[in-house]
Amino acid sequence: MRKKNMNSIKMFVVTLLLASWLTACGDNQQTADSDAVIQAPDEMAEGPHGGRLLTDNGFSVELAIHEAGVPPEYRAWVYQDGVAVSPQAVDLRVTLSRLGGAEDDIGFTAQDEMLRGDTTVYEPHSFSVNVQASYQGQSHQWSYDSFEGHTHIEPEARAALGIATEQAGPVTMAEQITVYGHVRTNTDQVAHVGARFDGEIEQVHAGIGDHVDAGQPLLEVESNESLNRYTVTAPISGLVTQRDANAGEQTNGRDLLVITDLSSVWVDLAIFPDNRADVRVGMAVTIHTGEAAATVAGTIAMILPQVQSNQAVTARVVLDNSDRQLIPGTWVSADIRTGEFEVPLAVRREALQSFRDFTVVYAQFGNDYEVRMLDLGRQSGDWAEVLGGLAPGTRYVTENSYIIKADVEKSGASHDH
Repeated sequence: MRKKNMNSIKMFVVTLLLASWLTACGDNQQTADSDAVIQAPDEMAEGPHGGRLLTDNGFSVELAIHEAGVPPEYRAWVYQDGVAVSPQAVDLRVTLSRLGGAEDDIGFTAQDEMLRGDTTVYEPHSFSVNVQASYQGQSHQWSYDSFEGHTHIEPEARAALGIATEQAGPVTMAEQITVYGHVRTNTDQVAHVGARFDGEIEQVHAGIGDHVDAGQPLLEVESNESLNRYTVTAPISGLVTQRDANAGEQTNGRDLLVITDLSSVWVDLAIFPDNRADVRVGMAVTIHTGEAAATVAGTIAMILPQVQSNQAVTARVVLDNSDRQLIPGTWVSADIRTGEFEVPLAVRREALQSFRDFTVVYAQFGNDYEVRMLDLGRQSGDWAEVLGGLAPGTRYVTENSYIIKADVEKSGASHDH
């Protein structure tokens, strides 16, 4: 409950900061006649095919991105005084200017009653658009912004919100396998305590669960042979985990107490046949205990020689447990690092966010931030390989990217064109 309340408070503070500092970039439109650029009305005019309708002195171009059954492409319909014009009579070009300086130059060819763009419009569909059309010796030009997944944040707001970025580039990634196992008592640190001389137990000083120090008195015993009373002391420090001794009983050569030192534990991991050849002594292991964000690092100390009934062999990791956080019997998962490989481009997994049906990062261009839809490859540890969608060297948000996402969603930037 406390964690939930803290999360609610955190989101409330973020919302207040966003409302105060963040300015979302919307879908601003401008139109131009053949002589000058003028400010167009805020409401986008829509043509008969659902596209954006651009008009100049009775001449109109309806422009839309078509995505049904084909890669995204521009399609256009042309009108003069509201009457459809033959597409063969029109020369049309569209230039898309994207953040980062990239430009897409799109030509059009006539197809049936429309003009069809000759270039795929790749994601994100976020750009400044320049449209040039020629018809019957007259030139027409329009410019407008069509942004999505885009926002603007001033430097002081970025610093206050803890937004951090870094440059995307090559990374050495870990090749690893995930296995499962459990925490065990380190039997090298278990002491079985008995009486040196058999006799009658007169007094017991420790019970199950008690912590004892090395040399601490545990039992008082009267020897059957000498009738002398002597003290049995703890050979090691640790917890009393078993007791089979009560006053008045005979020792009879048995274990009276068991002391376990839990400052070190074993983690036994099951390695099945498919992975046996990949696992060796000395390999690095990251163990996940099941608690939130709780991991422990170690190395494989030994691989036991016998095969279990499930055909798995046991890889054993010896871990320091001075803080007593690892409890014998606990089930764990573990990532064993079996090798490494270089990738030319990768991003941090903590930077990944969802946008529509895509996995994205938020690229930084000065004070502007915009989604970049990613084609991801292998993932390992903190990193995800990028196969497409992000140019090498691009700065992207690595910390608190959810704040950028929240502002983009707040701005209502749409996928309309």
